[in-house]
Amino acid sequence: MSIRFLGHFLQPQFTDNNSYSRFCLTITRKIMIHPLSDCKASVPETTRIWQYCVIFPKAEIGSNCNICSHCLIENDVTIGNNVTVKSGVQIWDGVRIEDDVFVGPNVTFTNDMYPRSKQYPEEFYKTILKKGCSIGANCTIVCGVTIGERAMIGAGSVVTKDVPAGELWFGNPAKYVRNVDF
Repeated sequence: MSIRFLGHFLQPQFTDNNSYSRFCLTITRKIMIHPLSDCKASVPETTRIWQYCVIFPKAEIGSNCNICSHCLIENDVTIGNNVTVKSGVQIWDGVRIEDDVFVGPNVTFTNDMYPRSKQYPEEFYKTILKKGCSIGANCTIVCGVTIGERAMIGAGSVVTKDVPAGELWFGNPAKYVRNVDF
């Protein structure tokens, strides 16, 4: 399928019947899954999936989420309700995101402490983002950490250890700055 600009509208041009039927299914179900995404998971009606996203079939995504363009979500991932995942985020196996979390653009998660090509661990580390936390743009979240409820991570930070609830951390490596109450 290609997209053609016609005045104020984008007109989809379908190259095969499969693309057309997927586009129609998306519209009739009232789910906003962009036709240029590859979403294999079951998604609630109130969740929006934008273009060029790849979502594996076993991923669990809650309601009223916004998954922006150019994201990848693997199978062993759980995303709660009211979550925003901005553009360019890859969420690897083992990541758990609770309700009301904000994940800024180009946040990087890891799931293997000692990665090697074609050598996989028996089980990936679990990374947990607790309810209401916010992760700033371009942060790196090293696997195995928990970021507490309503905690905030400043842009560009590298999180290498657990962040308690209600605290602001930033830097490389990220360190405690102050409590947040907003």
